Amino acid sequence: MIDTVITSHNISRFLVPGIFVLLLVLESLHPLRRLKRRRGPRYVVNAALTGLGFLTGVLAVRPAALGAALWAERHSFGLLQLASLPLWVQVAGGVLLMDLSFYYWHRLNHTRPLLWRFHNVHHADPDMDVTTAFRFHFGEVLYSTVFRLLQVGLIGVVPLTYVVYEVVFNGATLFHHSNLRLPVAWERRLNRVFVTPRMHGVHHSAVGSETNSNYSVIFSWWDRLNRSLRLNVGQRDIVIGVPGYLRPGDNALLPMLALPFTRQRPYWRWPSGKAALRSKLPEASDQPGVMVD
Repeated sequence: MIDTVITSHNISRFLVPGIFVLLLVLESLHPLRRLKRRRGPRYVVNAALTGLGFLTGVLAVRPAALGAALWAERHSFGLLQLASLPLWVQVAGGVLLMDLSFYYWHRLNHTRPLLWRFHNVHHADPDMDVTTAFRFHFGEVLYSTVFRLLQVGLIGVVPLTYVVYEVVFNGATLFHHSNLRLPVAWERRLNRVFVTPRMHGVHHSAVGSETNSNYSVIFSWWDRLNRSLRLNVGQRDIVIGVPGYLRPGDNALLPMLALPFTRQRPYWRWPSGKAALRSKLPEASDQPGVMVD
């Protein structure tokens, strides 16, 4: 088991960066939305935030999660340990339950003001592409350690399940944050199961009611089941970012690091003070579960 976990972890070290590079190239060739800001400065900020977040994850989240998984396995603790299940069932069930529980954690980061202060750093990116995927404040990554401990322990995942979930989770996060234009017919079919770029583009909209939708990461089912799915907004009608933090200079590294600790601006008002509302009804507005181009 330990050898399998190590092998899976080593594969992920090359697979995830490979997916990142592939999507970076593809989204440059086939962009879904037109970017508003210069790539260079954004890439530097996103890379710095991502680096700090990954360092925090490597030092805190991953060791805690794998330690909890080892403890749960040795003590037969957690939901999946209540019955003697084949390994493949444990892995598949663990990935599903971890993705479902993360849906609620993600939703909590939007609905609790203290958590949103940190999560806002991710949404304050004025454009969205594959470099946005892991742009999180290191403070959010750090306090998510508590969630991971509870998640892994209560579900009772084994270490292999956690490693598999981490690879799938990271790959899905890169994919749905990418600015890759797929044919809308393809994406509609794919979205019946998975979160896609158009679906997650709505989640990064500057309109608050749209940002507070589409919380799923891997499987789109959880938004359908919890009635938080919103697909009926055309990508050309979406402004990416948080209106209160779209001023020139807001998206610099130091302001983003300090953002959770400073006095908060009205999130859903433009710098002019005007409320960020959709000026026209989106296509198929009476069918929020219908994806439009």
